[in-house]
Amino acid sequence: MGRVLQRTSISTNIKERLDFSCAVFGPDGGLVSNAPHIPVHLGAMQETVQHQIRSLGNELREGDVILSNHPCAGGSHLPDLTVITPVFRKGVSRPVFFVASRGHHADIGGMTPGSMPPHSTSLQQEGVFQEEAVTEALMAPAQYPDCSGTRNLHDNLSDLRAQVAANQRGSQLVGELIDSYGLAVVQAYMGYIQSNAELAVRDMLRDFARRRRQQTGSLEVESEDFMDDGTPIRLRVQINEEEGSAVFDFTRTGTEVWGNCNAPRAITLSALIYCLRCMVGQDIPLNQGCLAPIKVIIPPGSILQPSQDAAVVGGNVLTSQRVVDVIFRAFEVCAASQGCMNNISFGSESTGYYETVAGGAGAGPGWNGRSGVHSHMTNTRITDPEILEKRYPVILEQFSLRPGSGGAGSHCGGDGVIRKLLFRNKVILSVLTERRSICPYGLQGGEDGAAGLNLLHRANGRVLNLGAKASISLHPGDMFCLYTPGGGGYGREEEANRRPRSKLRRLNETFLERGSVFEYRMAQEGV
Repeated sequence: MGRVLQRTSISTNIKERLDFSCAVFGPDGGLVSNAPHIPVHLGAMQETVQHQIRSLGNELREGDVILSNHPCAGGSHLPDLTVITPVFRKGVSRPVFFVASRGHHADIGGMTPGSMPPHSTSLQQEGVFQEEAVTEALMAPAQYPDCSGTRNLHDNLSDLRAQVAANQRGSQLVGELIDSYGLAVVQAYMGYIQSNAELAVRDMLRDFARRRRQQTGSLEVESEDFMDDGTPIRLRVQINEEEGSAVFDFTRTGTEVWGNCNAPRAITLSALIYCLRCMVGQDIPLNQGCLAPIKVIIPPGSILQPSQDAAVVGGNVLTSQRVVDVIFRAFEVCAASQGCMNNISFGSESTGYYETVAGGAGAGPGWNGRSGVHSHMTNTRITDPEILEKRYPVILEQFSLRPGSGGAGSHCGGDGVIRKLLFRNKVILSVLTERRSICPYGLQGGEDGAAGLNLLHRANGRVLNLGAKASISLHPGDMFCLYTPGGGGYGREEEANRRPRSKLRRLNETFLERGSVFEYRMAQEGV
């Protein structure tokens, strides 16, 4: 599915940056299997499929294709358009499986080019087969003040057709599997995969509870972290050692914010299922079974479960990363990674471009953090410089690691990156970032990673700090300089061995790539 989508799409965001995900779901909408795509998509897509099952029920027919993006329907944020295709079998009245693909469309309308406005306060400002109806929906944001319809309608429609084609391929492959083994066998093994994931998570929780009880006598852990505006995200985890279950309680988390860092409930669940999969010491596919032993409490009206019309474009790309940091901090897994996707978008009335930029990964008890990588909830690539400069009015002046931005420790955090864009035409630049005020934390005595910085160098020599979130008009000769955060360090390091040796060790490390993710990436790059 993923290869078909990459080959048949035309937008830079999907074809080059690979900002999409594909997955297979059971008849109940539960996630069964997925490609190694974007974690923030994969955990949330299950909520989208299940919402459509509840809404449409017996109305689904063979040949139907569903398009959805609303956050209250399991969406992540409006630019992520989810295409769902039910899979039918002869003699069965209801779908036997579902296949779905979610792609980030670089522009679907709204306040700013790229549909990632840094200062949006309502859902309508952020940006929806039957082409006329889809076109009407994509142009609908123009009716709201200071907003525009999509600036890339041709790309939107072409990429949606590509998503439909990818789903058709997925449906065909599922059908071939059922032809070979029979529906009962395939659905049985679907259940086995989910049951195995559940058992793996229960074993992990029991093991953690046993170690925790021996060290502290308590089966409860807590942690908190803060967004740059001071909004707290607080977590209390109560573990039942006998059952291997846990309650994740976010009750004391801050309220919904007047901004766009609100995260739909599906995003929190997506972050949670990702963390559980990371902490399991077995090679299992990420699926619905990981959440079976877990009860999640999220207070309505909080930043993690906002009201229906709340702006959420930043929740998917920023708050989701902070939720991951909070969960890993509670279980003392590793230091914080950059905690941000560094969302940069620019464009004009006729075009829009969007990218996320890498940073430093957090160190752990047995490893140094990687430098210049996407971490946790994102897994996209950066647009090749040649394609970026050919298709858009920009010159890539510098793209390099940011030395010294990773936190020191017995294991050092990864370094962030420096990315400088020189603009050749007049555009509107939008910056949506975090970790500009509060640094990524170190763990077990490790130092914090460096905070990020967004600078604008005007053509006349003036230098401006844009802060974490800004939207500003640029003119030819202006240059945007992005300094992404580093990862936190892990463990105390002796003063005599402080920086040079740790840096040397990191630079000399070798890592033999292998496994399904590596093989999949090689196949994608071969396209």
